[in-house]
Amino acid sequence: MSRVLAAVAWPYANGPRHIGHVSGFGVPSDVFSRYMRMAGHDVLMVSGTDEHGTPIQVQADAEGVTPRELVDRYNRVIVEDLHGLGLSYDLFTRTTTGNHYQVVQELFAGLYDNGYIIARTTLGAISPSTGRTLPDRYIEGTCPICGYDSARGDQCDNCGNQLDPEQLINPRSKINGETPQFVETEHFFLDLPAFADQLNAWLDTREDWRPNVLKFSRNLIDDLQPRAITRDLEWGVPIPLEAWKDRTDKRIYVWFDAVIGYLSASIEWARRTGDPEAWRQWWQDPQAQGYYFMGKDNIVFHSVIWPSILLGYSGPKPQALGALNLPTEVVSSEYLTMEGKKFSSSRRVVIYVRDFLERYDADALRYFIAVAGPESNDTDFTWSEFRRRNNDELVAGWGNLVNRSISMAAKNFGEIPAAGELTAEDTALLASVRAGFDTVGQLIGKHRQKAAITEAMRIVGEVNKYFSDQAPWKLKEDKARMGTVLHVALQAVQDCNTLLTPFLPHAAQRIHELLGGTGVHAPMPEIREVEDLENGTTYPVLMGDYTVGTRWEHVEIEAGTALQAPTPVFKKLDESIVEEELARLQS
Repeated sequence: MSRVLAAVAWPYANGPRHIGHVSGFGVPSDVFSRYMRMAGHDVLMVSGTDEHGTPIQVQADAEGVTPRELVDRYNRVIVEDLHGLGLSYDLFTRTTTGNHYQVVQELFAGLYDNGYIIARTTLGAISPSTGRTLPDRYIEGTCPICGYDSARGDQCDNCGNQLDPEQLINPRSKINGETPQFVETEHFFLDLPAFADQLNAWLDTREDWRPNVLKFSRNLIDDLQPRAITRDLEWGVPIPLEAWKDRTDKRIYVWFDAVIGYLSASIEWARRTGDPEAWRQWWQDPQAQGYYFMGKDNIVFHSVIWPSILLGYSGPKPQALGALNLPTEVVSSEYLTMEGKKFSSSRRVVIYVRDFLERYDADALRYFIAVAGPESNDTDFTWSEFRRRNNDELVAGWGNLVNRSISMAAKNFGEIPAAGELTAEDTALLASVRAGFDTVGQLIGKHRQKAAITEAMRIVGEVNKYFSDQAPWKLKEDKARMGTVLHVALQAVQDCNTLLTPFLPHAAQRIHELLGGTGVHAPMPEIREVEDLENGTTYPVLMGDYTVGTRWEHVEIEAGTALQAPTPVFKKLDESIVEEELARLQS
């Protein structure tokens, strides 16, 4: 057994999340975490809502509410949506907690003490009409490096280079189109170039990463520049230096405090579970592994900036929290588009998780993301393909196998029948299904989830073929042989259900019960209302007991277990849903 940290990207709390978001950070991290727990590893899966920064302030002003009121609203929405998807967080928290503030300020102070934070006078972008600072991401212009005409003030999405707003050619505000004014202001910068050699040496050891992530990360290190970690704004974590801590116009930059959330959430989890030092087992044990899940637009923060923060805090002077582990792997997904277009809330090219779950099963979305999502290439979500996958694969393939095998056994025996002498076909099928634990498990462990679920469904196809070939409905005159075929089929169904549990946990629990099983098969997260550990305010978190549930192994079914006639596990979708959903997009 090893300890595994699943560090999941923090969704920004300025609105509900859409299915493109959860295809990058949510479902892949949960599939991996569920599998690793089932395989006997001690997993700590953490994240939360990212709640600071000027975009929150701008939106709150537009809605006539305070930033705190805005993030309170969307924190709860996001928690409920992720709960609906069955994402098994050990702790899903938020960045506006007292605990998070303390950890962020500790890392800032440690980096400063070690000489990696430097003060500079720089140019800040100001809105001429409001006098307020414009956030980097709210400034667009032409990239001075590649000429892309929609580069952001912090990064060019075309060439991937880090930018500062004043570097843009013809900069403009995304809020109102005006040209920002640039004024001198003092800020603190993280000295990223100081880590270039260490980062290169570390990346040289990361041979198992996805090639696109490794190549992108190496290219970034070639031209590292100091990066601002404070901003002129009112909403954020205060700067923990004597001359700055009482200033209301300067705060720690949101990107810096958000990546530290992985550590602060781990510490909060430990404090909430009664062992305040337990987080160290995932962050300081050299045998522990840490996997970071996100979309490709966040690679730079996790493969370059966060490792630099960890390296800088860990030395040369020892700090209060001690030396901290670097990531084992940065697992980045590509982009999911919708009906051939980029997701855009403002253009109504979007379907929010909440709206999806009101009309369709969570496992139908989880299945689509796993089998056809943006694991290594940009992919497109279309309603026609979603319907086809659901009906042809989930319903007609897996669901039909479950239904007809259990139905026939319930009708003819009322229980799981005993197996008689096995034929070569029987033993071959059982061996093939059992081999899936190695093949499917290895693929999930290597973050090849599309290949893993494809292999699991291929095995389901083998079982379906066996069932059709053996035709137990024709064996009414040979009840012993009928019982043997049904026993073998039900054994295969149980094993296939285990193979599919990380992907389809809601259905897996139901199938477990249809097979006569009791207790928890696939543990689910719970929404818990908790008090802030520092100031007593309440907020919702996701937590759960994941020590229960099935293991990643073959388990013999028990003859004589009572069976009832099942109801369908998956819902077939009518052809009209395609027209209905496309009409919603156009309305």
